[in-house]
Amino acid sequence: MRRHPSRWLPGLLLVMAAATALAAPPDATYTVKPGDLLQVSVWKEPELQGPVLVQPDGKFSFPLAGQFDANGKTVAQLQQEISSRLAHFITNPVVTVSITQVNGNKVYVLGQVQKPGAFVVNPSVDVMQAISMAGGTTPFAALGNIKILRHTAGGNQIALSFNYNDVAHGQDLAQNVTLQAGDVVVVP
Repeated sequence: MRRHPSRWLPGLLLVMAAATALAAPPDATYTVKPGDLLQVSVWKEPELQGPVLVQPDGKFSFPLAGQFDANGKTVAQLQQEISSRLAHFITNPVVTVSITQVNGNKVYVLGQVQKPGAFVVNPSVDVMQAISMAGGTTPFAALGNIKILRHTAGGNQIALSFNYNDVAHGQDLAQNVTLQAGDVVVVP
């Protein structure tokens, strides 16, 4: 029995849209973090292709181009830097950099939650989402005293207050901040 194309075409379009969404590149504003795995490829140069792990200090090395500091840089910026350095050895290098694993963008949720631990966030989550990723709170949680511990650019640490009940009731939503890599949500 042969099916008419008009019957399966909507389903095919839905599958194609889902596949496109899954293959979409990360947010262009995402900056590479220590622990991220990059795929670097130079067109027509098989020796200059492969995975690159961003080290804990935010740096990585690539053949012929040397060492790079990825801290605070986007994929596009790294691609440009690598191309620029390789231009000394290769005429008009075509470099592609992509993130294959976003392991460096982690937040930590601990205390009175069902599943405390480290969570990779792609690309970002807020406090309520992080608590949900940790399985929600336990019955013993002090929902009005949750703290977000964050390291500032100057190396200091700050504590942001979060009242779960207020946010759950649609009040004071500004405290439901987007978490940054390395933030710790403490649910007492």
